Amino acid sequence: MARAGLTAERLTRAGADLADEAGFDRVTVSELARRFDVKVASLYSHVRNSQDLKTRIALLALEELADRAADALAGRAGKDALSALANVYRDYAREHPGRYAATRFPLSPEAAAASAGVRHAQMARAVLRGYDLAEPDRTHAVRLLGSVFHGYVSLEAAGGFSHSAPDTQETWTRVLDALDALLRNWPAP
Repeated sequence: MARAGLTAERLTRAGADLADEAGFDRVTVSELARRFDVKVASLYSHVRNSQDLKTRIALLALEELADRAADALAGRAGKDALSALANVYRDYAREHPGRYAATRFPLSPEAAAASAGVRHAQMARAVLRGYDLAEPDRTHAVRLLGSVFHGYVSLEAAGGFSHSAPDTQETWTRVLDALDALLRNWPAP
């Protein structure tokens, strides 16, 4: 019988907290069982294995991030929307490093289809409505935004910018200015 109070949702949230504290790569069913002071076997009625747990954490993180992005984008357009979306990703990664890492976890096709990943792409496309881009350039631009946001956030989190001036916030602002300029002046093929 499952221990009272343990649910898949509670374990997922506890796993997400563990990811933020120790790193997403350190999340296992065994570690979670230690945190709840239960036997590993008692968790298997709620999660199948560590892969399932990590998938659930990834889905939670993608949903949280999408909700924040939707709130930040409401009523914004152009560079204001671009900056709002970028800042949501950066702030989320700073506040929840393990959860942010989980957003990069490879999902099965079924899990990906059920995830908030589609919402992320839709929001990026909504931001790009403020720029004069037709397909396939709009798709190229969505990929560019994801690459720049994730690349900068990942390098910053790894301490890649900590040993030099100028301040990382100044660089981030300049990166967003450059993205806006590029999107307004997208090169012809």
